[in-house]
Amino acid sequence: MAQQGLAEADYEAVADWRTSDRFSERERVAIEYAELFVSDHLAMDDDFWARFRSHWDDAEVMDLTVLVASFLGLGRMMQVLDPELSCPLEI
Repeated sequence: MAQQGLAEADYEAVADWRTSDRFSERERVAIEYAELFVSDHLAMDDDFWARFRSHWDDAEVMDLTVLVASFLGLGRMMQVLDPELSCPLEI
């Protein structure tokens, strides 16, 4: 990811996305969207949608949603099946 301008500090800053100066408002609301999607989707109220939609258009919302849903699903699958134990791969 360094080739794309991302540093280790960028990843570390995600935990403090609300206060970190490493993220734009667009990035901040995307992180909030992902967090709410995963942990409390019913908390996406009108205020949130107004802020979110001021930074993201319809196509971008769809792309981001598919990405977040895919990673959420894959992460849960990995937790449930634990393929490292049930199907170890040697590379």
